[in-house]
Amino acid sequence: MKITFVGCGNVATVLGRLCTNKGHNVQQVIARNKISGEEFAKKFKCELVDFNEQPNKNTDLVIVALSDNSLPEAIFNINFGNVHVMHTAGSCDMNVLQNMSSNFGVLYPLQSLKKEMEIIPEIPFLIEGNNEETLMFVKTFAETLSKTVVVQTAEERLRLHTSAVIVNNFTNYLFTVAEKFCNNEKVDFKLLLPLIKQTSERVQYHSPSSMQTGPACRGDITTLDKHLRLLTEYPKLRTLYMRLSDGIMND
Repeated sequence: MKITFVGCGNVATVLGRLCTNKGHNVQQVIARNKISGEEFAKKFKCELVDFNEQPNKNTDLVIVALSDNSLPEAIFNINFGNVHVMHTAGSCDMNVLQNMSSNFGVLYPLQSLKKEMEIIPEIPFLIEGNNEETLMFVKTFAETLSKTVVVQTAEERLRLHTSAVIVNNFTNYLFTVAEKFCNNEKVDFKLLLPLIKQTSERVQYHSPSSMQTGPACRGDITTLDKHLRLLTEYPKLRTLYMRLSDGIMND
């Protein structure tokens, strides 16, 4: 399948690699950033088109891989006719694409993607289409990329996107805070890696609520008090610790 990407960031780059690996042809990228666009075009040996230029409309699929907040404003005034156009945003309605094509929808990768990643992880795709033919088209295409393809409405996708922020972005922020704390206190953050791995692995087989441990879970006020005294010099982290502990104790 001939594919045009709008955008050349993390999502576009990883999906471009995935599409290429699965036998599709990335033939064009439409980019706002010239330097990033040139890197993308070089990587995939495809044509680079500026947002102000006319793209090649002889394509099978247009994947609009732009951030959720920039998507509504960044869609240029190009109509691809009947070509299927899909955006990859988790929190945007598919109707944002209605001026680009008569066939539009969503191809949302429910995964944290960085262009630097060497191995492409398993990616569930949440899909939607503005008509039955478009839905079947994106479903067939998505199934060439992933074993997990699920039809979701905009409301359902928004709920999962919210949950994704909590389990991924918030969790990674906690890792970041813990790493900074360890560095400041001259202890080795890497000693926590087996614990991090174990925590992420066991929720694949058990409900997270049944796997909760720690001083807040068992009501160990003595240990909680020791930790809070240790965190006196870290007021933001201390507040975070208190709020999370309170949530665990009163959930």
